[in-house]
Amino acid sequence: MDIKAVLFDLDGTLLPMNQDEFIGAYFKLLAARMATYGYEPQKLVESVWSGTKAMIMNDGSCTNETAFWNKFVEIYGDKVLEHKGIIDDFYTDEFNKAKAVCGFNASAKKVVEHAKTLGKRVVLATNPLFPAVATKNRMNWAGLIPEDFEYFTTYENSNYCKPNLKYYEAILEHIGCKPEECLMVGNDVSEDMVVEKLGMKVFLLTDCLINKNEQDISQYPQGGFEELIKYLSEL
Repeated sequence: MDIKAVLFDLDGTLLPMNQDEFIGAYFKLLAARMATYGYEPQKLVESVWSGTKAMIMNDGSCTNETAFWNKFVEIYGDKVLEHKGIIDDFYTDEFNKAKAVCGFNASAKKVVEHAKTLGKRVVLATNPLFPAVATKNRMNWAGLIPEDFEYFTTYENSNYCKPNLKYYEAILEHIGCKPEECLMVGNDVSEDMVVEKLGMKVFLLTDCLINKNEQDISQYPQGGFEELIKYLSEL
């Protein structure tokens, strides 16, 4: 069956990065911003991890945004909601300083445009742990804009996270495609290649490979952007 849509991961795929360095820089910036409002840095970081886990474990009964803030309220009480706007503002401005620990590859834009010239629909399937404003900023760091994609996932519009297959099923439902009509491009073996279980084709971008479980990756079509562009052309 012909491939109609290409789903791209963002962090470590279109946006080169060392995930640990990025998370460290991100948390440092967030903690500095919120310390002004009385949030103890270590507790804040632990709370963000708790909120992240709540999103990853989301059973679909609410958006990831709601799951995250419910956990924050559980930890800090209702007063934390008074600072939601401040955190939103953080993602608009200070968050962009985390770009300094990320890389850049002009081929990211090139491969997205190449997929389009081949008549493929293009979706940004980034793990929806961030609000839209933070996702748009990370796109910009990669030389991309929201208009480059038909659809992109955020914590506001998603009820599941990777590696939950329901996350991918929700995207398929949104774009009206069958799994076998799609290709998933990502750098994380556990979170991105899992879509093979649905019958979706995959390509493992190895520039910033994440393989936490040390799985055998020889089975996957793989390589850098040049190999990906060639692979797309041969579909």
